[in-house]
Amino acid sequence: MEVKKVLSDLKRRFPNEPEYHQAVEEVLMTIEDEYNKHPEFEKYNLIERLCIPDRVFTFRVTWVDDKGQVQTNMGYRIQHNNAIGPYKGGIRFHSSVNLSILKFLAFEQTFKNSLTTLPMGGGKGGSDFSPRGKSDMEVMRFCQAFVTELWRHIGPQTDVPAGDIGVGGREVGYMYGMYKKMALENTGTFTGKGLEFGGSLVRPEATGYGNVYFLLEMLKTKGIDIKDKVVAVSGSGNVAQYTVKKLLSLGAKVVTMSDSNGYIYDPDGIDEEKLAFIFNLKNIQRGRIREYAEKYGCKYVEGARPWNEKCDIAMPSATQNEIDGDDARALLANGCFAVSEGANMPSTPEAVNEFLNAKILYAPGKAANAGGVSVSGLEMTQNSIKLSWSREEVDQKLQSIMKDIHAQCTLYGKQEDGYINYVKGANVAGFMKVAKAMMAQGVL
Repeated sequence: MEVKKVLSDLKRRFPNEPEYHQAVEEVLMTIEDEYNKHPEFEKYNLIERLCIPDRVFTFRVTWVDDKGQVQTNMGYRIQHNNAIGPYKGGIRFHSSVNLSILKFLAFEQTFKNSLTTLPMGGGKGGSDFSPRGKSDMEVMRFCQAFVTELWRHIGPQTDVPAGDIGVGGREVGYMYGMYKKMALENTGTFTGKGLEFGGSLVRPEATGYGNVYFLLEMLKTKGIDIKDKVVAVSGSGNVAQYTVKKLLSLGAKVVTMSDSNGYIYDPDGIDEEKLAFIFNLKNIQRGRIREYAEKYGCKYVEGARPWNEKCDIAMPSATQNEIDGDDARALLANGCFAVSEGANMPSTPEAVNEFLNAKILYAPGKAANAGGVSVSGLEMTQNSIKLSWSREEVDQKLQSIMKDIHAQCTLYGKQEDGYINYVKGANVAGFMKVAKAMMAQGVL
């Protein structure tokens, strides 16, 4: 495989999709050596088949707002690869959603799901609709219109969507309700459902908790205790909230959170009472993070990200490409020795190179934030066997999965000098499982 040739061909065939190109390049650069050890892969053109989605659905979503005006949005579902199981991946509702972003997310999801050890393929979907500022009835009408088009292409053994940015329990509930009405079945096709109708305990916490569990495994390799370490977290949504909750329970000191308008820096640390305020602010009032600064009298920086603040550990938990090269250099200059990603691809290629060259502990999202889809997989299992597991059982399984992911990354990523390149480890481990399954199933 010649990476430059593969990338050049993809850019020619799929122009104006920079996020997709970035994700493919990041993976191909790290798996090239391993791939070239298997000439049979090249014979069956495996890399091209793996990079290009199995199918892409694009559709118009028409809905009526509270003023009686007809609105239109675009809807998408990317079914990327199902070699090891049904397509599995979230649905994102945000004004920034486009085909490039969803193709990158579906590509990443394929390897992330492979790492979990659960039988799940990779997919992703969404719309440029934003729930922000919309009433519950508007969100319901949009979700129902979205699923009216999508329902034919998903199912418990075909494609199982979940939540993502802009899609929480409310949106999943509305979509699942419409799905089972259209499909005439109640098989748990969506994950992230309410506990009353097939959801799993620990699912809301899973991505944040899983990220911390992976971080703990990394710290163990250096004999570092997380207690009293200063942590900078970005975001203030589901992933960030539960990342902070788990960090506090372990004695860490969290000093930042953010949203799309800016970030807060609280040198005293965000404690349980302050975190409860953020839960209410973001989940109930749907307010802005600056209100935290106003209430607790701490620093708020408009239109910026928290990576210039001094910290021991950074946990980006907001969105893609939120840490650039300058941010990475600022983190390193301020003594940051570990970065564990709660968001999908939050570090640009330049930032990743800075972290790897500095040989700090750096966990890419496809490994560190796999806890969410792992518990989604456990939810699928519980739905299939018509049973529910206790909180302790699910949390224990989650911890076990994150330890196993860390072990796989170590297996393929440990260098001769002892440094663990988690980027290479995660990519090669995820790739090899999918590649072997594709080879075994023939040219499809």
